[in-house]
Amino acid sequence: MNDGIKEKDVEKMKRIAMSLILLASIFVVAACGNKADTKGESSKHSEKATTITVKDQNGEVKVPLKPKRVVVFDMGMLDTIQALGESDQVVGVAKDNLPTYLKEFKADKFESAGGIKEPDFEKINALKPDLIIISGRQEDSMDELKKIAPTLYLATDSKDIWNSIKTNITTIGTIFDKADEAKKKLDELSNEISKVSTKAKSEDLKTLTVLVNEGSLSAYGEGSRFAILNDVFGFGLADPAIEASTHGQSVTYEYVLEKDPDVLFVIDRTKAIGGDTSKDNVSENELVQQTKAFKNKKIITLKPDVWYLSGGGLTSTKLMLDEAKKVVE
Repeated sequence: MNDGIKEKDVEKMKRIAMSLILLASIFVVAACGNKADTKGESSKHSEKATTITVKDQNGEVKVPLKPKRVVVFDMGMLDTIQALGESDQVVGVAKDNLPTYLKEFKADKFESAGGIKEPDFEKINALKPDLIIISGRQEDSMDELKKIAPTLYLATDSKDIWNSIKTNITTIGTIFDKADEAKKKLDELSNEISKVSTKAKSEDLKTLTVLVNEGSLSAYGEGSRFAILNDVFGFGLADPAIEASTHGQSVTYEYVLEKDPDVLFVIDRTKAIGGDTSKDNVSENELVQQTKAFKNKKIITLKPDVWYLSGGGLTSTKLMLDEAKKVVE
């Protein structure tokens, strides 16, 4: 009887032992599985969290390396992203104010992020960007935008235009891991600029750059918004004393005749943003028609959507150069 009980006890103990071993094996497998999953999640998180620190107008900014969802308001930086082959990373732009040369971004796959001076915060937040790139027109909205995602403001320094353009393009190249390609394109552009600048200086042409807005004129010279024509492309000034300011120096048609430039560059703001352009045909003004620029057919109407809405990018700088070099060809 005792032997029978012992045998039963032994069998029962064996079954319990086997159950415990099986249960332990399940825990081990589960633990390994969890460890692998955790490692995988950690890798994904680490990839998403990869950042670099760059400098913008306001100092150092930590931004994602190779961002995948970018909202862009700065047209020059948008054309640089496009030139570097990274358009697919853009999810939102200010579509209502896109220059013609950036018509690619009118496609449905690119969302409207608001107006050029009025970002749509709700829409931008819904896009879940990992980077926002702005221009001076959105600077007042920067604090709100920074609550959504890292926000980069790469301004062009009007007192050191070419160097700031190169720095900004290099920064975009670095962010998208295209530094070598950005450098190559900058070198090519620099060579073209050097040729035009040399030619412009040798011809010693005196130029005047005016912005026309519903008939009113503003003049721009060295160190100003459109000074790339003089400070980088090498054209001389009909009036070296023009006040350097963002909105230019208010002038009259009498002033244009008095300075009598060899070349008159005209940028039509009204045409760029919409409005009454009936008074903006500078060439029809009787005083302008008395200038050397008119008589020698050197009144150059520049593309307003490039010059007024964009600038400072790989493509926009090239487009600006192409228009300016017509003067010396």
